[in-house]
Amino acid sequence: MKERLGIVLLLLIFASCQKKEESITITPEDFHYSVDKVTEVMIHDIFSPPVASRIYAYPNVAAYEILAKNDDSYKSLAGQLRNLESIPEPEKSEKINFELAALIAHIDMSKKLIFSEERIEAYRDSLYTIWAEKNDAVFNASKTYGLKVSEHIAAWMDKDNYKQTRTMPKFSVNSDDPSRWQPTPPSYMDGIEPHWNKIRPFVIDSAGQFKPLPPPPFSMEEDSDFYKEVKEVYDISNEITAKGDESEEVAIAQFWDCNPYVSVTRGHLMFATKKITPGAHWIGIAKIASLKTNADVAKTVYTYTKTSIAIADAFISCWDEKYRSSLIRPETLINEHIDDSWEPVLQTPPFPEYTSGHSVVSGAAATALTSIYGDNFAFDDDTEIPYGLPIRSFKSFKEAADEAAISRMYGGIHYRAAVEIGVKQGRDLGKFVVDKLDMTASN
Repeated sequence: MKERLGIVLLLLIFASCQKKEESITITPEDFHYSVDKVTEVMIHDIFSPPVASRIYAYPNVAAYEILAKNDDSYKSLAGQLRNLESIPEPEKSEKINFELAALIAHIDMSKKLIFSEERIEAYRDSLYTIWAEKNDAVFNASKTYGLKVSEHIAAWMDKDNYKQTRTMPKFSVNSDDPSRWQPTPPSYMDGIEPHWNKIRPFVIDSAGQFKPLPPPPFSMEEDSDFYKEVKEVYDISNEITAKGDESEEVAIAQFWDCNPYVSVTRGHLMFATKKITPGAHWIGIAKIASLKTNADVAKTVYTYTKTSIAIADAFISCWDEKYRSSLIRPETLINEHIDDSWEPVLQTPPFPEYTSGHSVVSGAAATALTSIYGDNFAFDDDTEIPYGLPIRSFKSFKEAADEAAISRMYGGIHYRAAVEIGVKQGRDLGKFVVDKLDMTASN
């Protein structure tokens, strides 16, 4: 009997050892899920669009740098991104799964950047348990390296001036200047991130490198170019809302709304409805492109990284102009000079008008994605399904960017100049990022 028990015990020990030597396979879906998890937490925490762009970029860079260490098809961003130094070298004696280490670094960096850390920790811990059970030695070696790289990227991140901007003064509203932005209904929030141009860029030389042409000179004289733009917003809004549920323009506006600050008032109660940011929408499109082409882990991370870098620099560039021109929104002027009961199709977001953030960011993101997947990459955009909106189909990333830009006029929150000049600003910036970054061996 004792001999039998001994044999059974030995078999169990052997089986356990065998289990811990299973390979750990990381798939593109694992990275898609990790990015989606970050988006989910950001929606919960209500991060502003500029801050959200930063939250996407750093974890993607951390993951990409690890994969580039072990894949000759991809080149390190060290020396290419501002002040980024090479990540630590892995120990050659260690059994490191680089895809696993990259995912661990992505998760750890993401946790450092959001408020609701426990949501990331619960997701992380469930994965850690699975990986440790499969192969404890490989998991621990990969975890050690992934966390070491995460710390390296975090140290670089901490010098981007973000923390300093948290202590800078709020935007000063000057009601004596009729052209200057004023807080808008219903919540009359302060202008968000007035110092975002002080954030260290990733690729562009400075926040002002792609400074756009100024908007038309402010004037409410009916024959002025500026007044004509104000009136155009009003006329388009009335025309498209008169169509009712059949309005394609209203559907376009709603599809690209992506405003995390929408406030709803019911009686004495005011609350926010939670949505993704414009950057998050384009990160969703990056996911769609990766999935459609069956991109492997490295190309998936490459796609996210290149796109998120372009988006992050686009926000820095756009916000530099927003608080330079500090232009008043259509809603304020239309209510004051044309129709005091008029409301835009979309709720006006809490920052100055010029240039359009959606236009700049969409132009930049579409240019980055086109550099990876080509000019005529048709896709079905299902990013907004979780928010009750149907799929929209596009023949190219450029077409999607053009629609995102004009959606802001349909929504009643931007003038034509902000849309047209904004999308050019984004494309010029995106081309600069694409031309300057040398990320693949085929470049």
